[in-house]
Amino acid sequence: MKLGKLFVVATPIGNLEDITFRAVETLKSADFIICEDTRITKILLNHYQIQKPLFVMNAHNESKAISKILERIELGESCALVSDAGTPCISDPGIRLVNKIISSKIEVVGIPGSNAAIMALSISGLPTDSFVFEGFIPQKKGRQKKLQELAAEKRTIVLYESTYRIKKLLEELNKFMPEREIVVARELTKKFEETWRGNALEILSDLANKTVKGEFVVIIAPPDWRK
Repeated sequence: MKLGKLFVVATPIGNLEDITFRAVETLKSADFIICEDTRITKILLNHYQIQKPLFVMNAHNESKAISKILERIELGESCALVSDAGTPCISDPGIRLVNKIISSKIEVVGIPGSNAAIMALSISGLPTDSFVFEGFIPQKKGRQKKLQELAAEKRTIVLYESTYRIKKLLEELNKFMPEREIVVARELTKKFEETWRGNALEILSDLANKTVKGEFVVIIAPPDWRK
């Protein structure tokens, strides 16, 4: 029996038009689609008139889900892995599934597309020839140690942060690297997309009287890069 395949499919980070023709065709041809939240994935599928069975995989059911997905692929079904937004496995669930599929000698095919970190880098105006992606830094334990390590980093730094901690992160960056140039982008490709530029204190001042919501990408320039 011929084995199925796992397609890792990048989906839009906001604007539903930001998806490739190949991604749409892959979602249409898959036997089933693995997603984090059916409500979010259905918005995209309905927009492109795609009707496929959805299989939920998240942090709560990952181990059991991987076994069931592998069984279906071994029976010849092909599936598409998507995240709620952007490229799967990048600060999102899925890497354990991909690793298991690879170790089972089953083909994994990447379908490239949107990624918030890369988009933010491309519009930042900061050095992109060498950068380090840290995603979400620890919320509590290890957070201060991580910030100390980042303060010594010589490359451009890319972070993700949530609505609830963005101001706290900027306060911390003002403490650990007050002179560094920073670009903060929120809700990229969406209706209320915004970008702030300056050092941490300047951006904090801009955000002081605002209620900011959404997902944030924070780009931190290397020290003294303009000299």
